Amino acid sequence: MLTLEWESEGLQTVGIVVIIFASLKLLHLLGLIDFSEDTVEDEMEMATVRHRPEDLELLEAQSKFTKKELQILYRGFKNECPSGVVNEETFKEIYSQFFPQGDSTTYAHFLFNAFDTDHNGSVSFEDFVMGLSILLRGTVQEKLNWAFNLYDINKDGYITKEEMLDIMKAIYDMMGKCTYPVLKEDAPRQHVETFFQKMDKNKDGVVTIDEFIESCQK
Repeated sequence: MLTLEWESEGLQTVGIVVIIFASLKLLHLLGLIDFSEDTVEDEMEMATVRHRPEDLELLEAQSKFTKKELQILYRGFKNECPSGVVNEETFKEIYSQFFPQGDSTTYAHFLFNAFDTDHNGSVSFEDFVMGLSILLRGTVQEKLNWAFNLYDINKDGYITKEEMLDIMKAIYDMMGKCTYPVLKEDAPRQHVETFFQKMDKNKDGVVTIDEFIESCQK
């Protein structure tokens, strides 16, 4: 639930928090992880994974997952996504299950675009692993870089007030009836005005990645 504290300071972190928790749910619903420790240990012991060893070795070097973890992730990914990729509609279906009280369509669209690093309309296993590696085990700097990419909707290297508003509205729409107290219709715009004033240090109408990281770290 949203609390009154979010009205003043905390909402800028909501996007990152939602990303992390929703990503865990995404893994669970895709069958990539189980929240039971015994099950995970059993999977590690019995994993017989179809993969190209050179690809997993490269991913192991590039990500923060072990080879066994990657094997389990790959096994589940291939079982649920035989084509080897996840499309945007799958993201939307998963998020609609996670946030049934709201409309998660727009947020799922933005998040899909953040995972789809090569912008080809699909998320491959490699895309998925690299994104999750940052979200779950990355440094603060890496997570903030990833979050900046999410907010930078048109990927031009800057966040505009309109882009931040679009993301904020999408978060509110996704939370739906889970918000308490009920927020006013213009609440997202008011939050954006407050955050943008803090982030846009040189008042040029856009937020750079340096401004974004500095503001979030403070």
